[in-house]
Amino acid sequence: MNLGILETMDAPELREYLRFLLWHYRVMDGFWFLSVEEKYGRQAAEHLDEVVWAKIAGMSAKDLIQRFGIREKGIKGLVKALDLLPWTMLVGYKVTETGDDEAFVTVPECPTQVARVRHGLPEFHCQDMHQAEFESFAHAIDPGIKVECLLAPPDHPPDLFCKWRFSVDNG
Repeated sequence: MNLGILETMDAPELREYLRFLLWHYRVMDGFWFLSVEEKYGRQAAEHLDEVVWAKIAGMSAKDLIQRFGIREKGIKGLVKALDLLPWTMLVGYKVTETGDDEAFVTVPECPTQVARVRHGLPEFHCQDMHQAEFESFAHAIDPGIKVECLLAPPDHPPDLFCKWRFSVDNG
């Protein structure tokens, strides 16, 4: 990979470039979904989203483990990796570790779902995609991590879009 101009940027410029990349990453993902939805229907878009994210999430976790030297397993390793995950920044995941055997990811406001509603589209069913994504990601950290959806669109209260529980049975 040729990093070109990135090699000459100072820290503020690199941060701004990261904002640019992350924003375009999210926008590209959204337009991909909308294009599939328009051509093949929302159910097909949701299914393909699930297939893609189930694959890419595990790859991301393995890459984060290697690049950032994450050695911990279980919830500790998961939380470290989630903190580095681009989607934590893009969506605004709130990661809360409640002990050695449990953590939660909550999303107070989902930019994707909010944008859909703002453009006159209904929220889409994202639970299956996130189940596959989070399991793939968590299992790359530690196969013993369990992932449970507590709530997800389109069924959620106004002040919370989704909530996920990650746990490890230490017994």
